[in-house]
Amino acid sequence: MKRKLFILISFLLFTLNGVNAQYASTKVKDKHEAYIDSLKQVKYDNVFPIWGQKVYEKGFDIPYPTGVMVNYIYLKQGLVIDNLQLGILTDNLDIPLTGVNFIEFGNNYTSGSSVMVRPDVWVLPFLNVYGLFGTGSSTTEVNLKFPIELQSIVEQEITTAGFGLTAAAGLGPVWLALDGNITWNKPELLDEAVKVKTVGIRFGHNFVNKNKPYRNIGVWAGAMSVSLGSKTVGELKLSDALPPETFDRADQIVAAYDDWYNNTATLPQRAIADQTLGPVVDAIGAADGSAVVRYGLDKSTKEKWNGVIGAQYQHNKNWMFRTEAGVIGDRKSILLSLNWRFLL
Repeated sequence: MKRKLFILISFLLFTLNGVNAQYASTKVKDKHEAYIDSLKQVKYDNVFPIWGQKVYEKGFDIPYPTGVMVNYIYLKQGLVIDNLQLGILTDNLDIPLTGVNFIEFGNNYTSGSSVMVRPDVWVLPFLNVYGLFGTGSSTTEVNLKFPIELQSIVEQEITTAGFGLTAAAGLGPVWLALDGNITWNKPELLDEAVKVKTVGIRFGHNFVNKNKPYRNIGVWAGAMSVSLGSKTVGELKLSDALPPETFDRADQIVAAYDDWYNNTATLPQRAIADQTLGPVVDAIGAADGSAVVRYGLDKSTKEKWNGVIGAQYQHNKNWMFRTEAGVIGDRKSILLSLNWRFLL
């Protein structure tokens, strides 16, 4: 009954990303009976996890309660942009943000890499609480298709802080983990941090070393969802927003804009363009890279969910090495991880 209770509670208590592939479990094979018997004799006097002594008495093997994980992460995903606002600041103009409803976008992307430190503690045998702290860089590519073709590529440094929960349950070598976290990511060129919510579910199997039951290789598959804080407001120099080749073809951009403005645009569109896109095109034509472009927009991921696969090698209860890749869906990612666990 207690084993069933642990599994049931693990299904109910979740909000969750960053699964540790460690869990409270019993070894169901006969060759591990001696190891199970030794677990039942453990005198556990650590504060965490709560109920640790009772878990050991039932023959469960639980991870060391505290740990520090260092992760390297690379990710690329599509973006959907709506509700664009533009403004500009030059020596002669000071135009605030104004909505632009006629601009059409092509494919937009964000990519980046970061190094994250993840301290954690197993508060309960099935519930892990952790923090996330990191730094890295990102590149955002935005492609305008109408009324002019224009590409903006912005590179910037990012700092990250957040927290999360992981709930996990195992029966023999099979386990399920549910994970979620919230992070605040502050790009250097944005006015405010971007809030990101991540939820994941993973189902896996551990292959236990027949002679060293504390050593294993785990493999898993699952799915991950990422939700971005939608509103973004910032400003940057035109030379930082546009690649140098944009100014090399400034005459083509100005000609395409004038053709649209004079022959296709409606009167309401012209009124908006006079306060937004027109001054930006004029600055490109004048090669004025010092002009400051103000922008506001709503953004979301092109696909909320993607599939992941991963593997972990646990050398002992102190050291684990892990990798995970996002391979199914629009979001592509790779994670490399080193985890050190210890008793308080």
